[in-house]
Amino acid sequence: QVQLVESGGGLVQAGGSLRLSCAASGHTFSIITMGWFRQAPGKEREFVAATWSDSTYYADSVKGRFTISRVSAKNTVDLQMNSLKPEDTAVYFCAAAHRTGVVVGGAYDYWGHGTQVTVSS
Repeated sequence: QVQLVESGGGLVQAGGSLRLSCAASGHTFSIITMGWFRQAPGKEREFVAATWSDSTYYADSVKGRFTISRVSAKNTVDLQMNSLKPEDTAVYFCAAAHRTGVVVGGAYDYWGHGTQVTVSS
């Protein structure tokens, strides 16, 4: 089993920045891909970013503004969010998968409980 705990959410004005962090514990040696998803009120969960090996992949809506980074030695994955917009407001979830390059939520094996990000206009 793998446990994921997110931190770093909060309230920020539009144009500002936040950095989310996800700490993994347990059988982390089996994890290949780590990603971030988000869910806004009344909307379905959506993919934000993922990283595996030396690769990264982003949703079009955050490309150029968000950066995902993984420190394998620390079992952490961060999401640096710049130029935030009100439409980025959501609960952000960290996820981990045993497979390579997955961007679909259903393909992930472990999930954190989420951290709230609120961007005011």
